[in-house]
Amino acid sequence: MGSAGPQCCHFRLHGGSPRPARDPCYLPAVAQPPAPAPAAVAPPTEAEERLRRISKVELHQHVDGSIPPEVTWELMKHYRLNPVDSLEAMRRHLEIQAGEEGTLLAYLDKMHYPLWVTQFYENVSKVTEAIALAAAEDGVGTLELRYAPLIHTYAGLTPRQSIRAALSGMNHAHRRHPRMKLGLIVIAMRQHGPHIAKILARQALAEAQHLHERTGVVGFDIAGPERGNPPRLFRSAYEIARLGRLGLTAHAGEDGPVEYIWEAVDELGVQRIGHGCAAARDPELVRRLARDRIAVEVCLSSNYHTGAVKRGERHPVHVFLEAGVPVALCCDNSTVSRTGALHESRLAAAELGTEAVERIHREADGYTFIRPETALANRDLD
Repeated sequence: MGSAGPQCCHFRLHGGSPRPARDPCYLPAVAQPPAPAPAAVAPPTEAEERLRRISKVELHQHVDGSIPPEVTWELMKHYRLNPVDSLEAMRRHLEIQAGEEGTLLAYLDKMHYPLWVTQFYENVSKVTEAIALAAAEDGVGTLELRYAPLIHTYAGLTPRQSIRAALSGMNHAHRRHPRMKLGLIVIAMRQHGPHIAKILARQALAEAQHLHERTGVVGFDIAGPERGNPPRLFRSAYEIARLGRLGLTAHAGEDGPVEYIWEAVDELGVQRIGHGCAAARDPELVRRLARDRIAVEVCLSSNYHTGAVKRGERHPVHVFLEAGVPVALCCDNSTVSRTGALHESRLAAAELGTEAVERIHREADGYTFIRPETALANRDLD
């Protein structure tokens, strides 16, 4: 997922708890002078205009890897935590660089700097709002953001307050884009273990969309290092989430074996799979995904960046589409991969055609966990 980087021959890529008090140290951004007028550019093509007009469906985008670099830089400068002296230098710490591709852990390492400043309620709210507003600019009409609340509690927030902080930012964005459908998927990190996952599932239920008059939690997920952390160990957490009427998805088959996807389907009962690249090597599993209408959240750019798909290899999305498996085109981490919903649509259109991309987004909306009709009436609450 990047707007720059080595070209791929297939996708033309390079390569209730009360709300806590406001953080007293946080200051609003200082107004900046207007940027110089951009140089004249060629008018967009008809295909580009069609891609821009699509109401895009984003079902797999992480908060920690999608904070606009300018927002992270502003916060780090405010707290005097910036490790470098310029925004451009900071970008190299936040965005995948040439020579860094190929492993999931190297990719995930790009997300540790934002964690320094997203430990306060107001900051979590601010960055989440910024991500949602950026998605709206890309034409996203349905947005599910993924958020691991536990890694934002080091400064004293409770898990419930951490979840509420992210929802607050999404509600602020919704006021500016009231027709946009928004929902939060709570992530349990595999390395924290199954017991913590059960605690987070219960905390997620307390903020479930169908129990509130505002944007809420719509799904549950596990993420983080796959190897050595099989999905079956998290069965109890998923049962809690299922009984609480949350949508179920799981990162599987990105860095782990195809058996982990089978476990996510058979043991966890997921309705969607995050990445799922390994499934393309198992025809029986592909047929199962197609038969049971289990959607795969496809992340073109990041799959090449993490090494889930090797440069020069045909992306598994072709196998899924040819077999009738439902798919959604997703960003994963828009900052780390230097991408967005529009860019991912361009990449797919270059290989599949514009009409196919329009159809994918249209059909993907049927697999969102956001169900506004099941929520209580919205009274413009935070």
